Amino acid sequence: MSSGACLSDDAGPVVAGVDVATASVRVLCVDDRGRVRTEAREPLPAPERGPGGTSEQDARRWWPAVRSALRRATNALPAHGREVAAVAVSATSGTIVPTGADGEPLGPALMYDDRRAADLNAEAQHLGSERWAALGLSVGPTAALGRAAWCHRTYGSRLRHVLHTPELIGRRLTGGPVPVDWSHALKTGYDARAGEWAHEVFAALDVPVGLLPAVQAPGTAAGVVGAEASAATGLPVGCSVRLGMTDGCAGQLATGAVEPGRFVGVLGTTYVLKGVSTDLVHDPAGALYSHRHPDGWWLPGGASNTGGEALADVDPGRLVELDRAARRRGPASFLRYPLRRDGERFPFVSGAAHGFATASAQDETDAHRAALEGVAFVERLAVERVEELGIPVSGALHAAGGGSRSPVWTAIRATVLDRPVRLVERAETAYGAALLAATGTLYEDLRASAAAMVRPGELVEPVAVERAALDDAYQRFRAELRERGWLDT
Repeated sequence: MSSGACLSDDAGPVVAGVDVATASVRVLCVDDRGRVRTEAREPLPAPERGPGGTSEQDARRWWPAVRSALRRATNALPAHGREVAAVAVSATSGTIVPTGADGEPLGPALMYDDRRAADLNAEAQHLGSERWAALGLSVGPTAALGRAAWCHRTYGSRLRHVLHTPELIGRRLTGGPVPVDWSHALKTGYDARAGEWAHEVFAALDVPVGLLPAVQAPGTAAGVVGAEASAATGLPVGCSVRLGMTDGCAGQLATGAVEPGRFVGVLGTTYVLKGVSTDLVHDPAGALYSHRHPDGWWLPGGASNTGGEALADVDPGRLVELDRAARRRGPASFLRYPLRRDGERFPFVSGAAHGFATASAQDETDAHRAALEGVAFVERLAVERVEELGIPVSGALHAAGGGSRSPVWTAIRATVLDRPVRLVERAETAYGAALLAATGTLYEDLRASAAAMVRPGELVEPVAVERAALDDAYQRFRAELRERGWLDT
């Protein structure tokens, strides 16, 4: 959708959320009651992926796409953008850009999945092992930290800054340098617990920490829109530019899961559980890691290797029909762990894990129902894992992702969890960025922004008549995992 018409001629305060994703830029203009007033999208060129795991995108294409999407979205507002009080930018986690003194790219952006610095990241893991252990993190082969060192070795004295996507856009909006939020900085080597870059690691890699931007909390004011950017985007001069968060974190905020104990289950191609805890909690297995919340709490989360792709072999045109049949049928006659690849990373870690079924399906409906239940069992196992680590999970579980559009699947999830599941209207990165833009401008803090702007969706209650059968099936599912040696007793 290139642009959207206003919901009404009601001119009130509006904020803009910008999502610079891999394939496109998305802008949402949202009012103080959470209504999306206008939206716009602009495509981006596909990343170029090459030998050795390189993954690059032309960073010079970002600003024209952001500028165009903002211009269309603001033009469709009643006051043509003059009512926009603030804007925030979110992007992919771990994408960095080498720039010169003027903040212009020296080369392509090194994307979140770029593996060219895997050896440097392995060295960084060793150099900062105590720091990473205290944070409950590990430096993986695609971490931006190693790529920052690679940039320093490749560009030499020409390199003056290593920026993340939001800082590059922030410079265009404000006309000068802006800080990075501690969410986008995480994979580049920022220690949100100590409030500093991992200086000993950068020193050992001979990388000046001065190449990296200053770091502040998400939602912090980073500057104001200047005259040149105003003319290009339709945002008013003086519009507050606020710091965003990474796409995953912003998507979580968009669900309203912003206070301790609140969690969201995102059922997309894979399953992701994310929430809020008051304290930083370490997972000895390494399945769970935490970003820092804008208010200083923590955002623990983990991603499974199973999820919506359990239905990858089902004709999309038959999903509604199969869902209805699965609802009528009731609990499946057998257990299925619908893992389509070897290895599991959350809620338990096992390289040996693989999908299994305890029997043959009686028919197509039985097979479909078993797949839906299998993913719900993984979700309950994930919630229990979080609680075992001492993190409370309270109230209804927020639900997002494509799988949450299935009424029967959502009802199964609620029943397996034995807690209500609340569907979310707009679990989108750009919407989460808009909440951060509203923080400190329209509302005092993030909780107030979410309370006023996130519109609660349907509450799905457990199906009482299926509760006992699904609980028994879940216990047998756990036993199967233990017998295979994948789940620690």
